Amino acid sequence: MIDPKLRGATAIVGVGHAGLGEAHGYTEMEILVQAAQRAVADAGLTMRDIDGIATASVASTMWVMPVIEHLGIRPTFMDSTMIGGSSFVAHLMPALQALASGQCNAVLVCYGSTQRTSTLNRAEIGAARRKLDPQPYETPYNPLSPLSSYAMAAARHMHQYGTRREHLAEVAVAARKWAQLNPEAMMRDPLSIDDVLSARMVSDPLTVRDSCLVTDGAGAYVLVRADRARDLPNKPVYVLGSSTACWNRQISSMDDLTVTAAAQSGPIAFGMAGLKPADIDVLELYDAFTINPILFLEDLGFCKKGEGGPFVSDGALAPGGRLAVNTNGGGLSCTHPGMYGMFITIEAVRQLRGEAGERQVKGAKTALVHGNGGTLSSQSTAILGTAETL
Repeated sequence: MIDPKLRGATAIVGVGHAGLGEAHGYTEMEILVQAAQRAVADAGLTMRDIDGIATASVASTMWVMPVIEHLGIRPTFMDSTMIGGSSFVAHLMPALQALASGQCNAVLVCYGSTQRTSTLNRAEIGAARRKLDPQPYETPYNPLSPLSSYAMAAARHMHQYGTRREHLAEVAVAARKWAQLNPEAMMRDPLSIDDVLSARMVSDPLTVRDSCLVTDGAGAYVLVRADRARDLPNKPVYVLGSSTACWNRQISSMDDLTVTAAAQSGPIAFGMAGLKPADIDVLELYDAFTINPILFLEDLGFCKKGEGGPFVSDGALAPGGRLAVNTNGGGLSCTHPGMYGMFITIEAVRQLRGEAGERQVKGAKTALVHGNGGTLSSQSTAILGTAETL
């Protein structure tokens, strides 16, 4: 059982990003430093105050060390756990434990990627990643990874529950409608159900519009203990619940292609927060592909297993719909620099601070952030809240 004293014991007090969409010649380290500096300044702190750090990269097993070097900090807490796109949601629990124990006083969580504009040879990068992350049962077949894996999950959900391609398209269209309210989003052109269905097929049943963007981007957020958060300039956003689970690495090792480890991480996070799905005002779900939010809505308890398709229909996730989901436009229309968990966390904080502009969800007091890593592999759920929720 998670120590109940950890609920609300820490708060996110600063956020920042840099190089969204395109980094314009900067390296991933350079935009990471820019985002980190902005997050620390947003928190009303300086780099001298940062004595904890959490970061990860797909390209380096020792990434935290050069990041420390570039930031000029001397941390007493370091976390470089790399579990794919959920890493920056999963970093919350070790960070809040380190803060609660007194190991450190201010933790910077940061990430940067120039996946879109990097001049490095993508084929060579792909080969290096396969060597670092061997998948012995799948690699010999040379799948279009990770796209083929998510297509398999979508196809199985369609076969097992009658989910239609139109249901998948609803997710993409809702994300685009939120993106049209976000000046930082990369894709803001109108998008219809027919546009998604008629787009180029990339891995049946997924089209290019069912698939996330490939962008650059860096993001960062700062955590401190709750007592200190009250004295800093911005409205604190408290960590009410946090949990991470992983059942598999390869899609071929899943017991059921329609059930993810979110079915484990979600209930634990809700239990720690003392909340239930009906209490959540804003959802930020990792939408690498349109099947993801459908699976996560089911596994996290917002609808029953197999009912995700009908649940998202008729604009349910779009502005003015049943649920405010992926309010920045998500990985499908806003940004997706390789690992997206950082950016859903930043968006949740902005919503709870009331800083989201035209896309602001009125009266939002609670937000659920859910990160996904690998091929429906690692799942990390966090529940955040304003002071009224403590």
